[in-house]
Amino acid sequence: MPDEETLAEERMIASDGQDTAPGELLVPEETYLTSGVHIGTQQKSASMRRFIHKIRFDGLHVLDIRETDRRIRIAAKFLARIPADKILVVSQRQYGQKPVRVFAQTIGAVSFAERFVPGCLTNPNLAEYFEPKVLFVTDPATDQQALSEAVSIGIPVVGLCDVNNETRNVDLVIPANNKGRVALATVYWLLAREVLRERSGPETPYSLTIEDFQAAL
Repeated sequence: MPDEETLAEERMIASDGQDTAPGELLVPEETYLTSGVHIGTQQKSASMRRFIHKIRFDGLHVLDIRETDRRIRIAAKFLARIPADKILVVSQRQYGQKPVRVFAQTIGAVSFAERFVPGCLTNPNLAEYFEPKVLFVTDPATDQQALSEAVSIGIPVVGLCDVNNETRNVDLVIPANNKGRVALATVYWLLAREVLRERSGPETPYSLTIEDFQAAL
């Protein structure tokens, strides 16, 4: 029987009003595989078990690419309906900081890369104070402060969640490797493309590459 967390998330997905089970992937499967978007950790959380496709010989859990793809579509539809300057994207992970900045610049959102100053979402006296309508976290664990503040002010949270993440306060989970340099670049590159296409149509020009989102080694 689904738990309350799963039921709440499925209600959010259903409220999108779209059939989100695509016949084909947004990009060739090889793009996902070569970037390692599907490669998880050896440890898994109970809430991420439903997204696991298999366990590799070395003990690493492999995520279901089709579910990742489906939820990227859902997230893009959702984000496209939010005023761009009211979307906050955060990452304290080193390899997530450039992808987050480029993603935010591309769709017109606001990014807090590197350190998230406590109180940014809850303390109007701070110079960094911001009132978003949605928070996008790169990792619910490392972005815990931002996540906690989003929960306290009652805004929805979209998050990239690896196999070991707890998803309790994430309203829309995108199962993905949120630690790999190329994996993060690929997910944010694709999300940016899909948000722009949701806003302006499927023929919207998009010249950015995965390399444009990739953090330096």
